[in-house]
Amino acid sequence: MPAKYKLRFVFALAAALLLGSTQALHAQPRRDVHAIDARHSAPWIRDGVIYELNVRTFSSEGTFNAVTARLPELQKLGVTIVWLMPVHPLGQVKKKGSVGSPYAVRDYMDVNPSFGSKDDLKRLVKEAHRNGLKVIIDIVANHTAWDNVLMKTPTYYKRDNAGQILSPYDWTDVAALNYGNLGLRTYMDGMLQYWLREFDLDGFRCDVAGEVPTDFWETARRNLEKIKPDIVMLAESHEPELLASAFDLDYGWPGYHAIKDAILGNRSARAVRDEWEAERRVYPKGAMHMGISDDHDEKRAITFFGERAALAASALIFTMDGVPLLYNGMEVGDATESFAPALFEKMPVWWAMKDRRPEFPKFYEGIIPLRRAHSALRSGSTTWVRNSDDDRVITFVRSDASEDVLVAVNVSNRGFNGTVETPGVGYLEITPWSAAPGAAAIPVLTLDPWGVRIFRRAK
Repeated sequence: MPAKYKLRFVFALAAALLLGSTQALHAQPRRDVHAIDARHSAPWIRDGVIYELNVRTFSSEGTFNAVTARLPELQKLGVTIVWLMPVHPLGQVKKKGSVGSPYAVRDYMDVNPSFGSKDDLKRLVKEAHRNGLKVIIDIVANHTAWDNVLMKTPTYYKRDNAGQILSPYDWTDVAALNYGNLGLRTYMDGMLQYWLREFDLDGFRCDVAGEVPTDFWETARRNLEKIKPDIVMLAESHEPELLASAFDLDYGWPGYHAIKDAILGNRSARAVRDEWEAERRVYPKGAMHMGISDDHDEKRAITFFGERAALAASALIFTMDGVPLLYNGMEVGDATESFAPALFEKMPVWWAMKDRRPEFPKFYEGIIPLRRAHSALRSGSTTWVRNSDDDRVITFVRSDASEDVLVAVNVSNRGFNGTVETPGVGYLEITPWSAAPGAAAIPVLTLDPWGVRIFRRAK
């Protein structure tokens, strides 16, 4: 999980001791949900490709209208769900950087004037729908900026014994909301309904969702579905009970960290399978996670891993089960840092990188249509298969009623020449960038350093 969570346990314990039982992080113990089914989600969610878009950095203008102008490009790329990072006015009191964090919200009922007007945002959503795209916005329900309009009601916030409003953990630019207050719950529930009703959105990405009581989200989801039944709720969390009824999917943090550790040589490639299996022991049956190889909370993958390793990580995200995330700029190999300082400054994506790193647009122009063309990659089951060097190479098969798709990814800087224990025979290569598509090459298999090869057999 991201850096902002690394000290969470320590701070959570201290906060619980300080605040007492009425303002503890979770009023009730987490439920055991591993034996129940996850909520039923619309097929467009499971089949989707999520595009995280920072309005401030997506263009040199940094406006809603600049985003609207490029929606056809996202549709052509294969994106289906556009996630707009927070669109609200930014807090200025105790802000970080010269601009401030989009996650320090000053007014939940307004838009950042530097982005444009509410009508501009409505036009963006309308044009996205005309291009076949869904639109969700980021909601920061756990905390606000220190100059948020809700500060006029101090009881909406967590406070110490002296009555002083508290920051959550060490996040000094924001103040923690208190969901023990029924008035706050009513306000936040109504706020979510306002955005869905007035802007015709398709759902929400909910920041730090696990720190807001689950029963609030469950009630809010029921009320939102009365307005628009077919929505998506994405939790920035890794908490099984959230996927029982409130959310459609959450963040695949354990998978991200296993992939990262394997690429950096800190763990065996088998850790990816181990984390996958561990999740299925605690999550509701059929629960979905958003696959991550790069996002605004992490150091850019291209910088952290290197160019070819970043593409290997992304190949895993687009072929494993779950819904893949594409963070703006990944498709051209942009390496502009995303968390600090870019989260607190205006640092536009360098789109010209597509000419310097042509392998990146080529990769995404191949992997996204491949996922769209093969139902097994979108909704099939997963079977992990052995190979002759599973410390460095990840191999698995995605299967449905019509096909089996075998994926092999080398997460090391050394080539692989070995075998894969494939279930059955008759696989043909479908790797988009293969020099010899259709050639049979398994069970004996070669992979370049950071290499990716994909094979299919029809049933």
